[in-house]
Amino acid sequence: MPSRPSLATFANELRRASPKLWRTLARSRSVDDARRALARRLSDLELAPEGPAGDAGPLEAIVVRDGLRVLRNMLALRNVRLAGFDALALLRNVVRGRTERLPANLSPGFFEEFKHLFLAVEGRSRVYHGQSLPAFLRLDGREAAVERSRDLDGLSRHVQRWVARYPTGLDPAVVAYRARRREQILESFGASPADWLDWRWHVRHVARNADALARLAPLDAAERAAIERATAHRIPFGVTPYYAHLMDEGDDRSRDHAVRAQVLPPADYVDSLARAKGQRRRTFDFMREHDTSPVPLVTRRYPQICILKPYNTCPQICVYCQRNWEIDEVLAPGALAPEAEIERAVEWIARTPAIREVLVTGGDPLVMGDGRLGRILRRLAEIDHVERIRLGTRMPITVPFRISESLVGLLAELHDPPRRELCVVTHLEHVYEITPELVAAVQAIRRAGVAVYNQLVFTVENSRRFETAATRRLGRQAGIDPYYTFCPKGKEELGHYRVPIARLLQEAKEEARLFPGLVRTDETVFNVPRLGKNYLLRAQHHDLISILPDGRRVYEFHPWEKKIRASETFVFTDVPIREYLAELERRGEAPEDYASIWYYH
Repeated sequence: MPSRPSLATFANELRRASPKLWRTLARSRSVDDARRALARRLSDLELAPEGPAGDAGPLEAIVVRDGLRVLRNMLALRNVRLAGFDALALLRNVVRGRTERLPANLSPGFFEEFKHLFLAVEGRSRVYHGQSLPAFLRLDGREAAVERSRDLDGLSRHVQRWVARYPTGLDPAVVAYRARRREQILESFGASPADWLDWRWHVRHVARNADALARLAPLDAAERAAIERATAHRIPFGVTPYYAHLMDEGDDRSRDHAVRAQVLPPADYVDSLARAKGQRRRTFDFMREHDTSPVPLVTRRYPQICILKPYNTCPQICVYCQRNWEIDEVLAPGALAPEAEIERAVEWIARTPAIREVLVTGGDPLVMGDGRLGRILRRLAEIDHVERIRLGTRMPITVPFRISESLVGLLAELHDPPRRELCVVTHLEHVYEITPELVAAVQAIRRAGVAVYNQLVFTVENSRRFETAATRRLGRQAGIDPYYTFCPKGKEELGHYRVPIARLLQEAKEEARLFPGLVRTDETVFNVPRLGKNYLLRAQHHDLISILPDGRRVYEFHPWEKKIRASETFVFTDVPIREYLAELERRGEAPEDYASIWYYH
């Protein structure tokens, strides 16, 4: 809990943010009285003749509207029950100085959230501080159009300044540097340039422990210790030589931080999985796949699509993999499901005519050879009602040489429009992963008429201003269409990576929106356990219902079935915005550049 002096400071900030709301709480005789009085005060603000924001302007009025909605949500007793916490009761105790009733985990984040809510409903968010209406709004015709074009030029320059901060794997200096890294790795193995182009060579030489990876890329003490603890507890770990050559030498992590974070487990992640021991399948199955699997190897959450998982491991492991609980080890000998079990799964799909689309994933199915992969894909292609086969793989990024001429021929054979589409879905995280080899692999697939889509996970490693937008743009230039941007799932072991939902909403509105449509065709989604994807940009699909003492927001997510059929909702506790901004500051960012984050709900 904040010390008494700081508690007084925070309380005074709340009072200054909205003296009216402060007095309403201070004068209340009970929590129930405060609830009724605050509801009346919020209605008065909304019904004022001049509007909820007075003369602050139409866009500020929208900020007011959103703040009013959130505060009303916190008054609702149903939401108090769902959240398991009454934020209003705590706020009232703070206002009335009842320090003996304050929880031990009360943090500055709680005060920061309510300060911004109070400012919002008073029309003083300062989101538009220092701005005036653009000149073109006072003009018309060609004169207005020319002035508008100048204004848009300024926005474009703003975008470019941010994007230019992030080195890419296509920058000539980076390409040359990695050529030297490649030579070092080949020399360490006594291998040839021809070996480097052989995807099976990379699979055979996956680094499975700290010593093996240290031969390929430098590790600091913390990275080495976390890998050693992971392997000691049989937590899957592996990095391909190709992906290791994307890691920089030296102690500077300013360029390759996202690459390393993809595969090098942080200590808290390792500790979480180590504590679970033999219970990982239950503890970390966040998406409740064991509740949505009608037959072995199949997952189904939607009416017309299912997932088929014939191979449950990869040549390297993404730390925040959705199925980390299901993978025993990198390239485990028993990773391939028995032929009979695969056939039973395919037969189930054949007997279920509602299924129009099949996502073949795992693990990474491209670890299988063309012959075995081809048998599975051709078997699916024989099913009349299957209109689309998706192939989920990260190998264009981890071992791009896997996209061989024979594999492309297989994909082209099965892509048979309009009877059947075959497409590839990959997982590109950062511009530093985009290399000439990746571009060549993707273009080989595209020349076969097969589309390539990206599912990007939005983490602390790629969440700086315009960092993800830069990845979408360069990925699109390489031939990868944006498909989904995922909020990291609320899995206990992924705390190191999680980003507040407000930051995803901010990124979509203030960064992605400034790019052309084909560069931002993806949907921003949160995966709800057992129920499936929730589309965050559609306000009817989630509500902010509470603020916990430590500053974490509590959301209620609505299922996709809403207004179609009866279903349940899902209550989720986010990570604190204040802590996220502190982490960005630790990484060299200016928190004021993200100031509007508080007004995204």
